[in-house]
Amino acid sequence: MIYFDNNATTMVDPRVVEAMLPFLREQYANPSSVHHFGQQARHAVETAREQVAAAIGASPRQIAFTGSGTEANHLAIRGVLAARPGKRHFVTTAVEHDSILRLAEQLVNEGYSVSYVEVDRMGRIDPDEFAAALTEETALASVMHANNETGVIFPIERLGEIAASKNVPLHVDATQTVGKMVIDVKKLPVQLLTMAAHKFHGPKGVGAVYVGRKIRVRPQLLGGHQERDMRAGTENVPGIVGMATALKLAIEHLDEENTRVRAMRDRLEREILERVPNSHLNGDRDQRTPNTTNISFEALEAEAILMLLSNHELCASSGSACSTGSLEPSHVLQAMGIDPLIAHGAIRFSLSRFNTEAEVDRALEIVPEVIERLRAVHPREVVTGS
Repeated sequence: MIYFDNNATTMVDPRVVEAMLPFLREQYANPSSVHHFGQQARHAVETAREQVAAAIGASPRQIAFTGSGTEANHLAIRGVLAARPGKRHFVTTAVEHDSILRLAEQLVNEGYSVSYVEVDRMGRIDPDEFAAALTEETALASVMHANNETGVIFPIERLGEIAASKNVPLHVDATQTVGKMVIDVKKLPVQLLTMAAHKFHGPKGVGAVYVGRKIRVRPQLLGGHQERDMRAGTENVPGIVGMATALKLAIEHLDEENTRVRAMRDRLEREILERVPNSHLNGDRDQRTPNTTNISFEALEAEAILMLLSNHELCASSGSACSTGSLEPSHVLQAMGIDPLIAHGAIRFSLSRFNTEAEVDRALEIVPEVIERLRAVHPREVVTGS
């Protein structure tokens, strides 16, 4: 099997599994227990907190563990909004992950006003448009660090400066960049940053939120006093240990991510575009994460492409989703203004350090063959002059 769907989830590094196993077997105590057995688990959680904090330049007290990246996003956003009840305006972008966009829809139902900053044809955000969206009533802005479908990186440093100048806290969904890029919150003008372990070869079901010293966040899960009263519920000790181990390993492999993985991505992308007629790159070619490419195959449907790729044991993905019986183009590509005839055939290939050149070689045989077969069976008019 060739797995090029690492933006969806990654394989767990075997060294992460080894680090987790003791806490699934012998060291199973509740970290809130006062006895020595429980305090061993508490020590593991706090050591993991120190490791995660160190990886992004934070203090351990600024890290709270959650059950997922989605939960981390909700804690960050709802937690700040609850702490600033006098302000009822929320700003985000049109290309966020559904965990943000669906929450924004719910906020509207609760009486908030929401502004969506648009992107250009390359998937880039204009800082001036972001600035124009912020008002005196804005309680919080939330912007992803890099788009999960195109890999396009947003200018968070500039956006953070703009938000700070208007006294608006900025939350950054860094799910697709933590473990792939150097992140130092001491140098980033952001107040909240979220991540998920399964995006950097850690386990599913564990995430974290960084909370700056000057920002108030009200808890959204009530019960015990875990995570300094920020998130109630018995901690997932094996998951937290696995997350910290995975992030430590990811940081150690950053050079490989930005050299070998980037080179494999570039070759895969370049040769697909050369070999397959009427194929198009979606998103900025330069300002993006090193592992991601999004390529459209004109006049085809992504669902059919993915099924045939899967039959050849090549795993990729698409931003498309079935809605009311019809396949709709990705909301990201729609926001970018991509022609529907192109957007419908968009496939995301996302690599990791566990991929190989041999897999790229095989993919470069499979993809042109699949596209040629589909076009022979379902010929459609392609867009001219695109």
